[in-house]
Amino acid sequence: MGTYIALSSFTDQGIRSVKDTTKRADAVKEAAKKFGASMPQIYWTLGHYDLVAIIEAPDDESATAFALAIGAAGNVRTQTLRAFSKDEMNRILGKMA
Repeated sequence: MGTYIALSSFTDQGIRSVKDTTKRADAVKEAAKKFGASMPQIYWTLGHYDLVAIIEAPDDESATAFALAIGAAGNVRTQTLRAFSKDEMNRILGKMA
């Protein structure tokens, strides 16, 4: 299972209905299951991004499909980063010659 960090900003549509943001987050968590993914953490933040979410997905394709589906809803624009745990990074480093 891969880990992804999603940095999201509200769109004009998303900020107009910001009072529904926690309800939308619950719906997004449920929608993740359709892609074999989960969203164990979501944070509302101050600064450049309005939301930061931790997503776990079986592969890059599933994570991308999930991110595209969420973006298509029109409430947020997202940058998604692939994250590696210490163990994953050690395996990557082990492949270096």
